[in-house]
Amino acid sequence: MPNQIQNLCNVALVGHAGAGKTTLAEALLHAGGALRAKGSVARGTTVCDFDPLEKRQQHSLDAALCGFEVHGRRVTLLDTPGLPDFVGRSVSVLAAVESALVVVNAATGVEPMTVRMMTEARERGLCRFVVVNRIDAREARPEAVLAQLRESFGRECLPLNLPAQGGRAVVDCYFQSQGAATDFGSVAAAHEAIVDQVVEVDEALMTRHLEQSGSVTLEQLHGAFEQALREGHLIPVCFVSGETGAGIPELLRVLAELAPSPLEGNPPAFLKGEGADAAPFEVAPDPARHVVAHVFKVTIDPYIGKIGVFRVHQGTIRPGQQLYVGDARKPFRVTQLFRLQGKEQQPLPSASAGELCAIAKIDELHFDAVLHDSHDEDHLHLKSVRFPPAMLGVAIEPEKRGDEQRLADTLHKLVDEDPCVRVEHHAALNETVLYGMGELHVRLLLERMTERFGVQVRTQPPRVPYRETVTRPAEALYRHKKQTGGAGQFGEVKLRVEPLTRGEGFEFVDAVVGGAIPGQFIPAVEKGVRQVLAEGVVAGFELQDLRVTVLDGKHHPVDSKEVAFVTAARHAFQDAAAQAGAVVLEPIVRAEITVPSSAVGDITADLATRRGRVTGQSSVPGDRLTISALVPLAELTDYPMRLKSLTAGEGSYTLDLSHYETVPPRRQQELSGAWIRHPHPA
Repeated sequence: MPNQIQNLCNVALVGHAGAGKTTLAEALLHAGGALRAKGSVARGTTVCDFDPLEKRQQHSLDAALCGFEVHGRRVTLLDTPGLPDFVGRSVSVLAAVESALVVVNAATGVEPMTVRMMTEARERGLCRFVVVNRIDAREARPEAVLAQLRESFGRECLPLNLPAQGGRAVVDCYFQSQGAATDFGSVAAAHEAIVDQVVEVDEALMTRHLEQSGSVTLEQLHGAFEQALREGHLIPVCFVSGETGAGIPELLRVLAELAPSPLEGNPPAFLKGEGADAAPFEVAPDPARHVVAHVFKVTIDPYIGKIGVFRVHQGTIRPGQQLYVGDARKPFRVTQLFRLQGKEQQPLPSASAGELCAIAKIDELHFDAVLHDSHDEDHLHLKSVRFPPAMLGVAIEPEKRGDEQRLADTLHKLVDEDPCVRVEHHAALNETVLYGMGELHVRLLLERMTERFGVQVRTQPPRVPYRETVTRPAEALYRHKKQTGGAGQFGEVKLRVEPLTRGEGFEFVDAVVGGAIPGQFIPAVEKGVRQVLAEGVVAGFELQDLRVTVLDGKHHPVDSKEVAFVTAARHAFQDAAAQAGAVVLEPIVRAEITVPSSAVGDITADLATRRGRVTGQSSVPGDRLTISALVPLAELTDYPMRLKSLTAGEGSYTLDLSHYETVPPRRQQELSGAWIRHPHPA
């Protein structure tokens, strides 16, 4: 059994869009014997980009699995999106692999997603390889890209092979110390640099290497090589062309002989317990122990239903077996177990530690779920993935009346599939908002809703959650009297409104004495007040940060009823608020904007035009700065696209609500006028 695990290799292909990850996957599948002919991204015939949206966009939009066997090893590849809008789907699969192959375009070099995925892979403890692809392109500059890699990620980036014949071939530098001519660099020097770097992690090997130069064999070097990968002390660089096949046999040999197995990679960061009580929990890649598996991807097939894709970290799973999802007390039965080859499902008799597989039609499955077969594995979870927040929102409603439940079900499926999708329902605005990572992300989510789930929606920009408050104390009295021939209605309420400190919310005080308003009617008074709180008095927004004190009133022994005091309280509150200088408040958000140093001037100038106030700056690695600012949320509706434009796609930001402030007078007039025309906003 250990040999079986030793012969597994799980690798994520990550990197910026346009680096050629999907084409590289096709080349590896073909060279590994899994494909008779290579597919094409342009023709929409690749194994991994099988979704209609991916074929139209000619970009990967979700992670896809495929695999092949080479030199006795089962290699499983996860081809991931490179567009920044879909970074969540790339980051989420890193928990399933031992290694990340960071694919870099030989013409464009290090790009934003290169940096992002190198950082994510390092923080997840993955062994990292860099694959410089498209070395045959006319614009390729592999020597400059290698220098850029070393400058960006350190001297640990060392080539295992070098381009030759103008990018039409490569020459191995690791398995041999001499070779044919290369386009740049020396094979012998490259070989010596790798050996020198690797032996640094093993004192005995280093001593032998220094004292008996050239006596360390590759077999003796293997253990130290794997250790150097685990520690990030070595980041091998391979040169290839996925299009022509140059360097593909050499890369296959690297995967077969040097890429770590589940026994050689860093162990997964499992924790047991919640919050501050969570402690590291050892999970061993042993097929004979209790089952522990982790769901790293969920997809919803309109015909099959929910498909959960997971990595078995410990134990063995077989069809018919009972498993638990997380802390659930009720087990489910594994009815079918299969391996994914793009969109194809290949049945499996079992899946052991280290394997990636899938099951279908289990509604309880969700992203990040831990599957197990023993309650000893309760409260077990992997170290959380830090996803960037989804900040670009669009308000949606179904085109057809009666489709509200279908829309809700579809939104739930989108959230299940993509950890960077967020849905919020703003009750005060009666508005459902779908949030994504950017304009492309949101647009494709809407297309998927229509094409895959058959739900048509209308969209509009989300409304800003303004609030209202009062600025000074005021009192008002209102008598509600209604006589219709039968039993009448009577209620009189006198109350005072006064402002509270910003953020204190709402306070209701009963200061009635002498039974002027009987105790059983005080809840009706509060009900009337709270109705006005929800409706607002200036522009139709919820009132906050004020106290309402009921001072006095009158009642009638026959005609006083709950409805009378609700009505009297409503009018009294509206009259008092009108005299109390009611104003509209706008949300001010705390923005943390990370950009290249060269873009700081443009960003701060743009913030000034948005009524933003910069509160600080701090340096972050990679010649970048984080700008802290307070900005009205209403000024940020187009900010994702503006930031992308100002930073060439290299900027990112987060928003948190800071506080509410009074809107400028002109904006209050605009909001008040709109509400007067439409006094009951949806």
